[in-house]
Amino acid sequence: MAKNLKVTLVKSTIGALKDQQATVAALGLHKINHTVIKPDNPCTRGMIFKVKHLVKVEEVDA
Repeated sequence: MAKNLKVTLVKSTIGALKDQQATVAALGLHKINHTVIKPDNPCTRGMIFKVKHLVKVEEVDA
């Protein structure tokens, strides 16, 4: 089974750097507590690592 990641925005991007705000938007997150399901691959992991202080991540099965 393919693994997926459930990514939730838990902190506002107001004080964040512009590239971090862009990364959150690229992940598809809009408001606080908004959750998206993303595939578990190196690209997604890298994006999450860049904004790890703003998001909460859980592994889910596809």
